[in-house]
Amino acid sequence: MAIDLDKMRAKYQALTNKGGSSDDRFWKPEEGTQVIRIVAPEDGDPFRDYMYHYRLGAEGKTTFISPRSFGQKDPIAEFGNQLWNEGTDESKEMARKFFPKMRVFAPVVVRGEEEKGIRIWGFSKTTYERLLNIVLDPEYGDVTDVHSGTDIRLDYGKKSGQMYASTELRPNRRTSALAKTEAEIDNLMSTMPNFSEIFKETTTDEANELLGQTLSGATDDSPTKNNDTTSVTDIENAFDELLA
Repeated sequence: MAIDLDKMRAKYQALTNKGGSSDDRFWKPEEGTQVIRIVAPEDGDPFRDYMYHYRLGAEGKTTFISPRSFGQKDPIAEFGNQLWNEGTDESKEMARKFFPKMRVFAPVVVRGEEEKGIRIWGFSKTTYERLLNIVLDPEYGDVTDVHSGTDIRLDYGKKSGQMYASTELRPNRRTSALAKTEAEIDNLMSTMPNFSEIFKETTTDEANELLGQTLSGATDDSPTKNNDTTSVTDIENAFDELLA
């Protein structure tokens, strides 16, 4: 089955707020240089990591947050472990389909777009590691501090020879306030997204049901099912590019 480009465009628009999408809670860098400020919610943790399953369900089109992200058992991942432990090349290849992948999100203010409030930036594990290195560097202190935090320059784009865009990060040398006045700071912080509303908690029972649908679809001999590994790779790469 070839990749459904219309659905991919819809997902892209939903995440990037392009093409008339009404969901402006998510932000994705455009090619070039942008400056952002990571802000921390009340619990002091600006990073939210979720484990995602892709291309599941009867038609292989369902994206699903692993219940492991919420401290529950994930029968989809456990099934993948069973396949992996069989030890054959074929079983290990099949197992990869059922392993979840980490995706990380953080609330940010984009400089020059403060009127849009705090938005959610999704990025890869590699970018997450780079951000943690900045956050944990004592030279910068608390980069999220609303009065004396640190903006981060973000360079996004494809380098020579690269198929997909990459993200480079560089903290500013000088600290700054989140906004000019205390009232403006309070106004910005009041727009903090509610992660629990946006990323709905999933359950073990839901994962079990989805696993059953996936396995049922995998044995379906209808003409809509095949082993088009190119489509699978395209879908994964598209999401990877969205979360560079």
